[in-house]
Amino acid sequence: MNYSELHEDRRRGTFDFPIELYFVNKNSPRYQMPLHWHLEYELILVLEGSFSLTLDGKTAVLQAGDSAWIGDGVIHGGAPENCVYECVVFDLVTLLNDTPLCSASASEFLASENGFSGIFLKGSEEAELADRIFESMEKEQKGYEWVTIGLLWQLMGLLLKNSAGNTAAPDRGRITRLKNVLTYIRNSFREAVTLADLAAVAGMSPKYFCRAFSGFTGRTPIEYLNFYRIEYAGERLTLTDEPVTEIAFACGFDDMSYFSKTFKKYKGISPSDYRKAAKKT
Repeated sequence: MNYSELHEDRRRGTFDFPIELYFVNKNSPRYQMPLHWHLEYELILVLEGSFSLTLDGKTAVLQAGDSAWIGDGVIHGGAPENCVYECVVFDLVTLLNDTPLCSASASEFLASENGFSGIFLKGSEEAELADRIFESMEKEQKGYEWVTIGLLWQLMGLLLKNSAGNTAAPDRGRITRLKNVLTYIRNSFREAVTLADLAAVAGMSPKYFCRAFSGFTGRTPIEYLNFYRIEYAGERLTLTDEPVTEIAFACGFDDMSYFSKTFKKYKGISPSDYRKAAKKT
């Protein structure tokens, strides 16, 4: 899965079946999942290891067999640990519009303000339905499209039923400000970016912004900026033959020593060794 764009706007699957499956392991160019958001819905299933998943600033650790439902517009990202995981991303609006579903139920679900985003623990009814969705997508047996869509309707019906009385809502203003900062980082990470720049985008003082950003992401703003730069560098090292120096400059580093030190901090090995390891897989 390509997470290099914070706000992804690509079409998933096909016009007739707007659902797409992704398989991710440690050899995938974007093994780590930088914070991002999209208008589609997403299911994540952990097959091996653990996955620390953040949903709109709240973090939980998924173990093998656990899954997560992510609503549209929710800022999410994660840190896998010895992990293999899968993602199913789907355009729910298209599915609802193309299916003879009760319009009232569809409107109720889409108006949920992302209130259904959360974790399904292994063995729960929701997790079992999610597992069957992934199994259907993996095997692609005859008629799997209908099976997959049917299972999605079951899962959404269960989520709608279990959400009754749940009035908790995220701080949309704070999340919107964070989206603005993350979008700015995506568009400007190749350039010199300061803490003052990021705080200005958020409309906060640098001191308050640092506290708010760290509370939401678990990293300081500059730590996250460097993390994002290194993830982009890792993808280019894997997918291109560009010189390491050129990649470093393209990722916003003007000091090769600092780039190498930062890369090793996040990846555990040097950029050159990272590229060699990727070519062996």
